[in-house]
Amino acid sequence: MHAQVKPAELADAPIPHGATDAVAPYLELRGVGKSYGQGKQCSPVLKNINLQIAEGEFVAIVGFSGSGKTTLISLIAGLIEADEGEVLLKGQPVRGPGPDRGVVFQSYSLMPWMNVRENVALAVDQVYAHLPAAERQARVEKYIDMVGLTPALQKRPSELSGGMRQRTAVARALAANPDILLLDEPLSALDALTRSKLQDEIVQIWGQEKKTCILITNDVDEGILLADRIIPLNPGPGATFGPEFRIDLPRPRNRKEMNHDPAFVKLRKEVTQYLIDTAKGSQGTAGSKVVELRPQVPVTSDEHPAALKAATKKAPVQPERYVEFAKVSKIYPTKKGPVKVVDGFDLKIRQGEFISIIGHSGCGKSTVLSMMAGLNDISEGGIILDGKEIDGAGPDRGIVFQAPSLVPWLSAADNVMLGVRQVFPHISETERREIVDHYLGRVGLSDAASKRASELSNGMKQRVGIARAFALSPKMLLLDEPFGMLDSLTRWDLQEVLMEVWARTRLTAIVVTHDVDEAILLADRVVMMTNGPNARVGRVMDVPLPRPRTRKALLEHPNYYKLREELLGFLSDCDH
Repeated sequence: MHAQVKPAELADAPIPHGATDAVAPYLELRGVGKSYGQGKQCSPVLKNINLQIAEGEFVAIVGFSGSGKTTLISLIAGLIEADEGEVLLKGQPVRGPGPDRGVVFQSYSLMPWMNVRENVALAVDQVYAHLPAAERQARVEKYIDMVGLTPALQKRPSELSGGMRQRTAVARALAANPDILLLDEPLSALDALTRSKLQDEIVQIWGQEKKTCILITNDVDEGILLADRIIPLNPGPGATFGPEFRIDLPRPRNRKEMNHDPAFVKLRKEVTQYLIDTAKGSQGTAGSKVVELRPQVPVTSDEHPAALKAATKKAPVQPERYVEFAKVSKIYPTKKGPVKVVDGFDLKIRQGEFISIIGHSGCGKSTVLSMMAGLNDISEGGIILDGKEIDGAGPDRGIVFQAPSLVPWLSAADNVMLGVRQVFPHISETERREIVDHYLGRVGLSDAASKRASELSNGMKQRVGIARAFALSPKMLLLDEPFGMLDSLTRWDLQEVLMEVWARTRLTAIVVTHDVDEAILLADRVVMMTNGPNARVGRVMDVPLPRPRTRKALLEHPNYYKLREELLGFLSDCDH
């Protein structure tokens, strides 16, 4: 960590991050504050923000959703004005937006009726209106080629993938030749493979163009990979900067090779631990009162409810093969003929085991999960759960999707009750209410039980989904990238919630993820899938780390980075 030292004569004044006597700062924020609303409704977002950035420097601002990161970038871009303090660029106050600052937001902001060339030309024609048309066109094509989109020149945004749309936005920002490139979580909505490729392109462009660059991100690894400095933005209200972390790792930086570098391991641990410590208590989501639960037996088989209690005491047919995927394939018809997306997926899962399935987008991870759930027909092979073949959907499999599937006008409790009434028709309403209250308490939502789903944050909605899945007492828990749409703080929090509830039930579980750290944190084994089409099990890795697990303990375990490197190596090999 880079220590900040206060000169004696400035002992009472905050020291800007990056302050130096040698070189005048290229960009400087002095005592910047910003609030929204008035009177009792006034909400302070940023408070006393001090920052100095040198020309050509790459700085990553790391924080969580709601901490004011986008407000900060909008102040620098001149899109909004500070209530106090000032933003200086090359010593002059920023009074509004200008072509000297290129901004790339998380959403692409492309004109849907224009193709790639026309979207990039919008910026070039405005900034370089004085140049001949041929020179403007050459400039457009130069930056489109720089982000690898020359083959897609004539395509409209609707014809592009998310990654290609974001590349177009980057090309448009660069083509205006800004002095500073402002990147507001530009890659957070992308899959891991596309994200890594764009990270590499951003570093390459930054090296070629020597732009001053500010990246807003909630991904610690992304900050370390790209930046010269990481500065945390502590959660608000009235968010302030935390201590900066200097990144003295040599460039170019390789994701896999960095795992061998003690400096990377130390820095990553320090930044992550600071964020975890800072976040404690910052999200008052709800209470954690847990109602004690009387044992209940769900209707998840063809047997009569009266016989269920005795039936559940029987051992499963084969505990070591509680779940069995037997050469499972999925074939989709296309205009060019049938395409086998998943080809011979073969896996045996023990009762009570937690499995992670990881792979690049399009490799068939979610297809495998949906076939297990009975939501997608199996083309070849079969799936056995507790001695019975899967032939359709059923309440014996609890499912949590990436987007919480809640009824917006029902309360959190009523959304959980929808499933509970279906699988516990033979018990009293009081007993059903006990089940709902118990699992809402387990996920920390006791005090939010009566709130409508539409009033809940995304993280709270996902907690309801987790509570509902566990409340069904299923034989199998299926999680399809359940935290993929959430920021890091909420994701870390819900991973711990999931592990805590799972530890008490020991349900057999499968989670589909593209997050290497999440795969290791949650699972007993990680199943790595090859790229599609014709995707299959490429490798299975045991995770011999002790439980219960925490992110902090994971970072300190001597085998963690070996496991991480094996996964990163496999994904890199698949990419090539």
